[in-house]
Amino acid sequence: MVVESMNLDRVTYNDVHVDFTQEEWALLDPSQKNLYNSVMLETYMNLSAIGYNWEDHKVEEHCQSPQRHGR
Repeated sequence: MVVESMNLDRVTYNDVHVDFTQEEWALLDPSQKNLYNSVMLETYMNLSAIGYNWEDHKVEEHCQSPQRHGR
């Protein structure tokens, strides 16, 4: 069996992060907001698990401040 090397591009936080404006967030219903929160938490955990470097992002501030952008 021959294993070919795969050229995989790195995934960054900015590739998966969505930052809603207050107006956009207000248009989402509660189930959409819950889905967003769940997906972003899972994304954070997955990227952390593969050793993603969070030094360049204020993720902790973002996650701890649900009032940001009306959340």
